[in-house]
Amino acid sequence: MPTLEKIKTDLKSEAKRRLFGQVLMDRGLVTNEQIQEALVIQKQKGGLMGDILVNLRYVTDEQICQALGDYLGLEIVNIDNMDVPSIVIDIIPPAIAQLYRVVPISIKEDSLTVTVAMADALDFGALDDLRLMLKYSLKPVLCHKDTVNRALEKYYPKKHESIEQLLLEFTDEGGAATTKGDYIDIEELKKIADTAPVKKWVGLMFMDAILDKASDIHFEAFESGFKIRYRVDGILYEKIAPPKQLGIPIVSRIKVMAGMDISERRMPQDGRIQLNVGGTPIDLRVSTLPTKFGESVVMRLLNKSAVSLNLETLFARPEDLKLMLQLLNKPNGIILVTGPTGSGKTTTLYAALNRLNDAYTKIITTEDPVEYDVEGLIQVQINSSLGVTFAQCLRAILRQDPDVILVGEIRDEETARIAIQAALTGHLVFSTLHTNDSPTTVTRLIDMGVKPYLISATVEAVISQRLVRKICEFCKEEYVPTHESLMELELTKDEIQGKKFYQGKGCNRCRNIGYKGRMGIFEMMVMNEELRRLVIEGASTNTIRIAAKKAGMNTLRDGGLSAIYHGLTTIHEVVRETILA
Repeated sequence: MPTLEKIKTDLKSEAKRRLFGQVLMDRGLVTNEQIQEALVIQKQKGGLMGDILVNLRYVTDEQICQALGDYLGLEIVNIDNMDVPSIVIDIIPPAIAQLYRVVPISIKEDSLTVTVAMADALDFGALDDLRLMLKYSLKPVLCHKDTVNRALEKYYPKKHESIEQLLLEFTDEGGAATTKGDYIDIEELKKIADTAPVKKWVGLMFMDAILDKASDIHFEAFESGFKIRYRVDGILYEKIAPPKQLGIPIVSRIKVMAGMDISERRMPQDGRIQLNVGGTPIDLRVSTLPTKFGESVVMRLLNKSAVSLNLETLFARPEDLKLMLQLLNKPNGIILVTGPTGSGKTTTLYAALNRLNDAYTKIITTEDPVEYDVEGLIQVQINSSLGVTFAQCLRAILRQDPDVILVGEIRDEETARIAIQAALTGHLVFSTLHTNDSPTTVTRLIDMGVKPYLISATVEAVISQRLVRKICEFCKEEYVPTHESLMELELTKDEIQGKKFYQGKGCNRCRNIGYKGRMGIFEMMVMNEELRRLVIEGASTNTIRIAAKKAGMNTLRDGGLSAIYHGLTTIHEVVRETILA
């Protein structure tokens, strides 16, 4: 569970933020309705209350800054014309300054107190983190957000090197838990997990992963020590490993933060950590797995502010977007999104729900776990340990008078049957399946025990998707593909006449990889009379695929080729994620 100090800090920040809203109302700057509107937006997208109110044009930046300064009794400074000595700037490493949006402007050596300019003086959690990491007392002063941003660009042009340097500093720090065979002194372990070196290491690891835009952190135990790997744009990269003696305390620290049982080391556990870093809400889904040499921990980072729930952004091909919008106008039926774990299925479904989300449509979701908090959606968390399964939730949802239903995943015949029942009774149902492509989904449902005539009557479309890395826009260059790479796509020289191919040369913006970010490629099989007939007749997957392609379905490989020809991704990425169909 979170520590008492962490709870107190969170409550203090929350109370101050709510009181600040009252201060703004007392000054006559905003109304209660405007504050409530801003709170709704903040819950959906994160961000600072002041920024949201400014973006809504209810107040100005200057009014927010002055009110905040008066409320907290803080000095308001303008650092544009300051020339801060490098010895002061070096107190805060670049990555930490960039992440927490703070700039040191002076230091009192006698009291070891650093004055820091910050735009969000209500972020007490950030101040606590900085005090822990920097070994200095901090005196915050208030500064306009744009001024802070300009100072960061001026004094901290680099972002990543410092985190790794700080991680390396802990090679000789920290203690080790007393171990006797399989026995570990739990009380001692709790004390070590709460020490500054361990807290620092975990905090810096999270910051490093966030700056790298990692989707997952893998903390793995081996005989010789621990390893850390980040998954960035779908690819795993090894990072700086912690000192061996800090391995077990770091795992314990993560388990404490995730609300897990620190004494249980022989059973898998699941938990969740919620962070607020630099005003950005980050959710981490944590999973532990006992292995031969200790516990393996995998953390999935869900950065809500970094995820676009916009269909126009997700569907790069106009024809795919047009088809998706047509499907959303269906009054009932089942729309399935398929693909392997981590292929973006949930993001696609939530983008669809976001489009349908209005005052006239009741939408209920049931998921394991709930990945995105969206205002206006009724969201239900699956809890199998309490008997709350997809099937049970779906039965209850049908009694809640919904218009649209999202079932996180169809895992068994019972869930599939109830979803079909929902579609037959006038509901639009969205769900996911783990299949390789769209036509295979029919076979998968039949294997679960679903009758072919029910599939034919209810399934409106199956969308299979993959994520491929995008070429870095900052080092993108045209090149001529080799004969071998064209053979991997089974393309001839004649077929690529007039086509241009691009690749990333590698630069500082993409860490010399040549890729930055990911995009989806889609295979959309929309059911028609011919396909429904084939399903009822029990036709083979290949027969259904041929008929779907004849009806206009673009395969995953076709989607990949289109992305290549538009200069969005490379041959290597498409070959890695798709097969010829």
